[in-house]
Amino acid sequence: MAILTTVEHPDDPRIDDFRDLTTADRRPDRPGGCGLVIAEGVVVVRRLLDSPYPVRSLLGVPRRIEELADDLAGIDVPAYATDADTMARAVGFHLNRGVLAVADRAPAPSLDDVLARARTVAVCEGVGDHENLGSLFRNAAALGVDAILLGPGCSDPLYRRSVRVSMGHVLRVPFTTLDGAWPASLDAVRGAGFTVAALTPSADAEPLASAGLGGRRVALLLGAEGPGLTDEALAAADRRVRIPMASGVDSLNVATAAAVAFHAVTGGG
Repeated sequence: MAILTTVEHPDDPRIDDFRDLTTADRRPDRPGGCGLVIAEGVVVVRRLLDSPYPVRSLLGVPRRIEELADDLAGIDVPAYATDADTMARAVGFHLNRGVLAVADRAPAPSLDDVLARARTVAVCEGVGDHENLGSLFRNAAALGVDAILLGPGCSDPLYRRSVRVSMGHVLRVPFTTLDGAWPASLDAVRGAGFTVAALTPSADAEPLASAGLGGRRVALLLGAEGPGLTDEALAAADRRVRIPMASGVDSLNVATAAAVAFHAVTGGG
């Protein structure tokens, strides 16, 4: 059972894990710092509590912590209750969602383990925007993509903004990093039986709807918004596919394009 404790001062050392969330060089979710995972709001905190990430503590206004009572029933972690003003002074901003939780990071699964359990995966190159990456994870969870593989230039999926934008789905969609030389590291994906299909707006790519990717093991290769995939990544793919668009529109937000591709390959989950 969670241990509920009232906190009356923002400098209370028991809530140090939640402090200064807006200060870049002291952020507790930086991989080079404490490397904590931070969840915001009842829905995302609930998903953190149900994830493999070891929860350290919660901080919130009493009403929000009470909403999590059933989720906390079997978990022996401290839950610190305070008023909204004290919470805002501690974390550095007013939190409309009213509750935070912090957890330690869990070890990333191996590439072999991820691929052995997957039928459809997304492979990202250069997706450095935290909100785009969070949205991509949320789309993957909604549309039946089994895992996300991170190539060079990708942001940290466990950064607070990514966790928030994903609605906590970064905590349940398996992900790991593709190590080694890029894009030669795609050979391991191909060797596990996946067709590597690169998403590109190029006019000479196959239309996604007629590419026949459904029903097979597919790795969808996605690039950064703006520059897209590098020439090297495109050359390393088995197929190049595009989403046909109306005249005058040449591209989509990477998370939106990913959602369209995910649905085309998985049939919606």
